[in-house]
Amino acid sequence: MQYGFIKAAAVSPALRVADCAFNAQELIRALQDAHEQGIQLLCTPELGITSYTCGDLFLQEPLLQGAKQALRRIVQASAGLDPVLLVGLPLLVEQKLYNCAAVVHDGAVLGFVPKTHLPNYAEFYELRHFTPAPAETVTVAFEGQPVPFGTKLLFRCRQLPQFCLAVELCEDLWAPVPPSIGHALAGATVIANLSASNETVGKAEYRRQLVTGQSARLLCGYLYADAGYGESTTDMVFAAHNLVAENGSLLAECGPFGTGYVSTELDVQRLAAERQRNTSFSPAGHDRYLEIPFDLTMREVPLTRPVNPMPFVPSDEAGRARRCELILNIQSQGLAKRLEHAHANCAVIGISGGLDSCLALLVAVRAFRLLGRDPAGVQAVTMPCFGTTRRTRSNAEVLCRELGVSFQEVNIAATVQSHFADIGHDPSVLDITFENAQARVRTLELMDLANQQGGLVIGTGDLSELALGWATYNGDHMSMYGVNAGIPKTLVRHLVAYEAARAESEELRRVLLDILDTPVSPELLPADENGQIAQQTEQLVGPYELHDFYLYHVLRFGFGPAKILHLARAAFAGRYSDAVLLHWLENFYRRFFVQQFKRSCLPDGPKVGSAALSPRGDWRMPSDACSTLWLAELEQLRNGNGEASARQRVN
Repeated sequence: MQYGFIKAAAVSPALRVADCAFNAQELIRALQDAHEQGIQLLCTPELGITSYTCGDLFLQEPLLQGAKQALRRIVQASAGLDPVLLVGLPLLVEQKLYNCAAVVHDGAVLGFVPKTHLPNYAEFYELRHFTPAPAETVTVAFEGQPVPFGTKLLFRCRQLPQFCLAVELCEDLWAPVPPSIGHALAGATVIANLSASNETVGKAEYRRQLVTGQSARLLCGYLYADAGYGESTTDMVFAAHNLVAENGSLLAECGPFGTGYVSTELDVQRLAAERQRNTSFSPAGHDRYLEIPFDLTMREVPLTRPVNPMPFVPSDEAGRARRCELILNIQSQGLAKRLEHAHANCAVIGISGGLDSCLALLVAVRAFRLLGRDPAGVQAVTMPCFGTTRRTRSNAEVLCRELGVSFQEVNIAATVQSHFADIGHDPSVLDITFENAQARVRTLELMDLANQQGGLVIGTGDLSELALGWATYNGDHMSMYGVNAGIPKTLVRHLVAYEAARAESEELRRVLLDILDTPVSPELLPADENGQIAQQTEQLVGPYELHDFYLYHVLRFGFGPAKILHLARAAFAGRYSDAVLLHWLENFYRRFFVQQFKRSCLPDGPKVGSAALSPRGDWRMPSDACSTLWLAELEQLRNGNGEASARQRVN
């Protein structure tokens, strides 16, 4: 439960119709297995103590008494075990029979939740036996103890308050207004569904969409346990289709007719962070709910759920291609609108032979085609100076020729030397002035060329560079429209690779692939003795895959250093040591805070994903904000005290 994770499972134990003793035995076995596996929440199917398909046997006293006796055995067996267990049974309350979920934990029943929406169509006839849930919460007796009975019950963990559980049953999810809506608005971050959904053609996909869609709409974790083998097959077959979803993502699934078991971790801290930032999610109805506390043992939950090392990049090839096409459309549509509105005659781009300027050029060509204009109206300008290598210069020229854009070379060495003389800088001193003077002169050339030709300067800097401040203020930091401002470096590579795969000529494909293979560099320091790039960005600021990972979790969820490091360990296991991860995480935070002043005056540019740094949009931060709290937490992690501090913060 450290870092806000809980281990949850849905299981469909073997059962026999109307054999409550056998079913209780199987449920107890499942509970004990879950305890040994570190499960903290275990959901089982609807009416699992009796079976769902008992028919008119639900009106027989022996079955109802057998169900109560079975629940008694299960409750006794739960004493001293960790999991919160959800089991289904028919429960008689004031001469009415209800289809209920019992919430069982550590030798007690915490509450009974009756089903609200009873299907009575097609193969279902629940109204023949059961009564819909009453509107109010009442108290019933079980084993001489008062137990809350009603739909408006929340079960909250004392040690991890973000873990707040609520329950609905099967058809409740299919209804136009599911009870889970009210549960989530009242504070539930995890919804568990005890279900008996029979299998028919096409139903599994629909069920999957319902579960994932509800988890997205309610910003919650959704745990779904379905009836399976052992139910009567007189008219229906049940397939134990069990699912776990979180905020629109299907984390784990046991497909129809599988093992009937699925488990994963739910990140309730992440869900709480999503709700905190989402102003459309307005809490309501707290006063109508009864909150029931329970205790769980605090422990680290080993992660089995995948942690994507590249959260900005889809992992599957088809999804990645669709994402790339969408992003390129967003970029080019944004630029086309800006060019049209500004009555720009041309787009002026500084082309270096590197990744970012290559992507900006590809976007500009798309924008001109959208406008029905000749790509020759894109003016690409290469500006070699002290660090330019033959490889990047050649790639820039070939790329422009293959794309059909206008190409111009402006050698800025003499201008930079003149500038050094103006300010009295020794050109043999390869310091920050030496580097930044070149970047600012390049921007000066581009701006004046754009003025001369009635065009706009198109910025090439990407989201990762903005996060780290890896740009020269009023140099490459500035443009008239920054098409790459929303694209992290890890995604830039895939966008260029996507365009290479669909290139119109073999030569265009070749040069795009060579640009992809070129080390990332601003080329502001002289090349080495072999004429190769001497200044490689990732050796200076760190691997972009790490910085993009850190950036995503900082911007999207507001996680602190301890949790981000925990996630990075899982995502990059076997690739980076803890020391390396921690070193570059500290570097990220230092640069992210210190360099905010550059982001405070960014040019316009299109947002393409859920994480962005525009001062007019997603990220508003004072330029003089202090990083003390974040760096102090990093120091604790370095000294080995981070685990305790993270646990305290989650609590």
